[in-house]
Amino acid sequence: MVKIFTTEKVKELDEYTISHEPIRPIDLVERAASVFVGEFVRRYTKQNRVIVFAGQGNNGADALAISRLLLEESFERVETYLFNPPSGTLSEACEQSKRNLFEVHDNVVFKEIEAKFIPPILSELDIVIDGLFGSGLNRPLSGGFAAVVKYINQSKATVISIDLPSGLFGEDNRENTPDTIIHADVTLTFGFPKLAFFLPENESYVGKWKILDIGIHPNGIADTPTFYYQTTEDDAGKALPPRSKFAHKGMFGHALLIAGSRGKMGASLLAAKACLRSGAGLLTVHIPADGENILQTAFPEAMLSLDVQPDYVSTLPDITPYSAIGIGPGLGKHPASGALLKTLFRQSSCPLVIDADALNLIASNEEWIGDIPHRSILTPHPKEFDRLVGASNSSYERLMKAQAFAVEHTLIVVLKGAHTATCTPDGNIYFNNSGNPGMATAGSGDVLTGIILGLLAAGHQPEEAAQIGVLIHGTAGDLAAIYQSEESLIAGDIIEKLGKAFKQMHE
Repeated sequence: MVKIFTTEKVKELDEYTISHEPIRPIDLVERAASVFVGEFVRRYTKQNRVIVFAGQGNNGADALAISRLLLEESFERVETYLFNPPSGTLSEACEQSKRNLFEVHDNVVFKEIEAKFIPPILSELDIVIDGLFGSGLNRPLSGGFAAVVKYINQSKATVISIDLPSGLFGEDNRENTPDTIIHADVTLTFGFPKLAFFLPENESYVGKWKILDIGIHPNGIADTPTFYYQTTEDDAGKALPPRSKFAHKGMFGHALLIAGSRGKMGASLLAAKACLRSGAGLLTVHIPADGENILQTAFPEAMLSLDVQPDYVSTLPDITPYSAIGIGPGLGKHPASGALLKTLFRQSSCPLVIDADALNLIASNEEWIGDIPHRSILTPHPKEFDRLVGASNSSYERLMKAQAFAVEHTLIVVLKGAHTATCTPDGNIYFNNSGNPGMATAGSGDVLTGIILGLLAAGHQPEEAAQIGVLIHGTAGDLAAIYQSEESLIAGDIIEKLGKAFKQMHE
């Protein structure tokens, strides 16, 4: 599990490292600059002109150290601009980095901007290193700094940001000014991803991002609390022990999937296949009577429970035999299906997996929320979640609402997206970093429901089933995209690659 810290906590961890390693602040700057340059030289050639924009603080200190190290790496066309208006002062580390730059090189192309700035002409062949402001920023940029950001953004140069694009806040950007935030092509961030990186409205600012290890003290990381994490393949591997030689299907649970309606039987089929592909020993699918031939023919491995109604489900079967229950894919919103859902909430003694139209039925009957069994797993996409709790003006606001909703109702909310966030009743949020845009396709969510249901039936705790289910779903999608491309990927391709995804977790 990778911890994700707020920018305030990152500052505390820097200070902890400085005092407990111990090292000087400038040594941590040098360490950050060294790993940044190591990554930079692997990406770009010495033929490019590099223009470094440095601010007054420690982000500027990193930028000046990077300028020096690039010169040492024989990047001959490096130009450095340090913005130090008369009203401001350089941080101690920035002052030291400035001295170091001149002590090592005689022919440094360097300009310290204290008043009027005459910008260099930037071409598409140039690389801009953005070190104006880092994670310490707490208000929108204005004045000359805003003008510099706008100038960089209107150029065709490649922009690489140090740690965080200048002008972007590390978490909540609702009060920020979009026009004064750097649009980076790449952000090389230190130690940990920033929460803002996981939110879709910030994609155009952050670009592609990569974490660089700068040796933050491990005791500081271990002892510093956070609500934010990123689930890794190691986490999934540890949660998926090898099966016993004498295992039998009864050891891996019996799942019940309640799904399907006229014209939407495909959703129940996708979820059913994903469920058995994800470890459940047995699966019964409760579907409308007219769906029998479809399911029996397309997926003989599943058992069927047929509703009395031909086109929708209306009657809850006996749920006693089942170790896990999922409901929603292709369900439709017939009032009788809603009554079934309400009855399920009141009769079930175990957590449920709730998706799609089941969520929409809850949104139309908010008084049912209190009846949902504790630690049930809800898997809404953003619009479905907004129907449950009300519209949000930003992804950050929606994420905070999902966190609060999970805590208030003792539920698990899997808020789907590029970095799906699993919010648990203890207030923690687990981000996923697998998956690709090709998974934005019909039926992908039904597959995720099936995966989580299969893991839950096999004996995983709900929080674990949700977290690793999301990771495996995304990993299978990544494997599918290798063979199918993002454009042609369909939900069935994700199911086909589930076996390889599980093998990857074990390995």
